[in-house]
Amino acid sequence: MVKNLKDIVNYCNQNGFIFQGSEIYGGLANSWDYGPLGRELKENLKKMWWKEFVTNKKNSYGLDSAIIMNPNVWVASGHVTSFADPLIDCKKCKARHRADKLIEDFTEGKVTADGWENEKIEEYIKENNIKCPTCGANDFTPIRKFNLLFESYIGVTDDTKSKVYLRGETAQGIFVNFKNVERTMRAKVPFGIGQIGKAFRNEITPGNFIFRVREFEQMEYEFFCKPDTDLEWFSYWKNYCMDFLKKIGLNEENLRFRDHSKEELSFYSKATTDIEYLFPMGWGELWGIADRTDYDLNCHINHSKEDLSYFDSDTNERYVPYVVEPSVGVDRLLLAILCDAYNPNYNENGVERELLKINYNLAPYKVAILPLIKKKHADLANQIFEDISKTYSACYDESGNIGKRYRRNDAIGTPFCVTIDDNTLENNTITVRERDTMEQVTIQVSELNDYIRKQLEK
Repeated sequence: MVKNLKDIVNYCNQNGFIFQGSEIYGGLANSWDYGPLGRELKENLKKMWWKEFVTNKKNSYGLDSAIIMNPNVWVASGHVTSFADPLIDCKKCKARHRADKLIEDFTEGKVTADGWENEKIEEYIKENNIKCPTCGANDFTPIRKFNLLFESYIGVTDDTKSKVYLRGETAQGIFVNFKNVERTMRAKVPFGIGQIGKAFRNEITPGNFIFRVREFEQMEYEFFCKPDTDLEWFSYWKNYCMDFLKKIGLNEENLRFRDHSKEELSFYSKATTDIEYLFPMGWGELWGIADRTDYDLNCHINHSKEDLSYFDSDTNERYVPYVVEPSVGVDRLLLAILCDAYNPNYNENGVERELLKINYNLAPYKVAILPLIKKKHADLANQIFEDISKTYSACYDESGNIGKRYRRNDAIGTPFCVTIDDNTLENNTITVRERDTMEQVTIQVSELNDYIRKQLEK
């Protein structure tokens, strides 16, 4: 695992994964653009999540709700009044901090102030002599709440403009569509609704690369169940999420559960667990699983006056379903994957190389097509590339000696390199080199598609 976050930032920039946003204009703080390889990796990650949480589950349905919604959605959910971070300023250097993060960083994650009252946070900072990370002083202003919703306006002229919000989370789009999905899909509780989309939070102190940003993507899942079954389903999804992380290749040693104490729990939650990952900057939340009871649906029932209850035809009961929410940020999970897979000095069999040892199915390119000698083998290599790229993401590389081309593809995680040489011209055989072991096999050109498919299915 990478120990220095700067190494990951540099690696992503040099290899086309992630660039500084608006770089030619000096950038914008904590704004990041996904380059060609980053975009492919991100899409592959979302596809794997969608397959495991939506496509492969008979009681799951997909949704793509609007980013800009009726502002009453955010009033009902409590975001307008309570979606806020505790803001604190250092009187000496004027640096601005999230007060709860000061406590979390000071205790190395052992104490979290989520849900604490302002007075309790201020008292803890004072009693433990927590200092400003910028200047080392212990002289802070009183805490004030800072709302995280981005505001915007719709309307043609000033007198017709009305305030709206960029969504702070994708979950509310699922809750307000609960009845629509249940009705049109003839869904029976228990069932889940999944969504992938952008969310926006005006964070006080974003940072640590793509770990905490103001514009990010969420893979949100809301599982609606009968009230007395919620804790059973909570346990199921808690383990299901951990199994998914292992399945996509994260090292089990870098993962752990952290159950929230009673003091940490939101007033509406019966249980909350974070799956934490050991990032280069320390343990941090990767995935949150929460039993939200019937809080969200009831909020919208009370504010909209619409009936969002469910009638169970098997028991002739009507009730408001409870909700278990396993929610994960795409960007933060992608960062964990890169930190886990990037080996800048990987050494095997005496060969040192830069290696992205990533899950085959996540790799931006599945196969690289490499003509051994450009003048002799390029035409056939291009034909093979055109054929394989119809099924798999592929790259074509004819620059430099074959060893350097292998190394370039090792560095970006390409699982298979295919070399086209004189044998290909003579008898239609190609050499396929596997990334991690560097082992090579010779197969017929016609067998390439099936060979890659079988390797990806392992």
